[in-house]
Amino acid sequence: MHARIGNKAPDLSVSEWVQGRPTNINNESGNVVLVEVFQVNCPGCFTHGIPQAIDMYRKYRDSDLRVLGVATAFEDYDKNTIENLRLLLTTGELIGEPVRVLGQYGQLLPGNKLSYKIPFPVGMDVLLKIGPVTREKIIDFIEANIPEFRSYLEKDKQSTYSQVQQYLQQKQFSAKTFEEYGLRGTPSAILVDKKGILRQTFFGSNGFLESSIKQLLSD
Repeated sequence: MHARIGNKAPDLSVSEWVQGRPTNINNESGNVVLVEVFQVNCPGCFTHGIPQAIDMYRKYRDSDLRVLGVATAFEDYDKNTIENLRLLLTTGELIGEPVRVLGQYGQLLPGNKLSYKIPFPVGMDVLLKIGPVTREKIIDFIEANIPEFRSYLEKDKQSTYSQVQQYLQQKQFSAKTFEEYGLRGTPSAILVDKKGILRQTFFGSNGFLESSIKQLLSD
C-alpha cells in the first residue's frame, strides 16, 4: 500500500527511535507533521535538508508543528547504518561524503562534528533484506513507481523492465518508509495535515516548505 497525496498518511516504519520519545503520525493528531527523511552519508541532507527542518522546528514548534526525522538507506548500505546514525546523534560526528563536502565549506567542528544539533526525534527506517529478484517483484516495482508504464510502446516496456531488473539486482535492502512514500532521494520532506492527511512530499532544496507549513497551521 503506497502513500497517496490526499489520503490518510500511513505510519512511518521505524525500526528504532534513536533519539527522542517514540511516536508516529497517528499519535500526532491535531498537529501538522513534518518528516525530514535523510541519509547519514548524504551531504545535501546536512547542508540543506536538516537545517531547514530545524529552522521550521524552531519557528513553529509552539504552533502545532511536530517535526520528526527518519534516517533511511537506499544506497551506500555500509555507511547508512543505525550505528552511524547513533554516532551522529550522540556525538555529532559525521562519516563519509558529508565530511568531505562540509569540510570544504568550513562547516565542521574539530573531530568531523556538525556545528549544530538535531533537536527533534529521529528514528531509523525499517530495512528489509531483498531476496531473489523475480518477475513479480519487477512488475510490482514498475506498477508502484511508473504508473504510465502500461501505455508505453512494447520496446520501451522491455527497456524499462531491463533497467528496473538491473536496479533491483544492485539493491541489498528495501527501505520501507522511503519506498512506501514514493520518495525520489534525500533529503526529502513529508508534510501531513492536522487530520493525518498526506498533503505534500518535497525532494531536495526548495522554497515552498515554509509557506505550505504556514497554510496548514492556519487551517
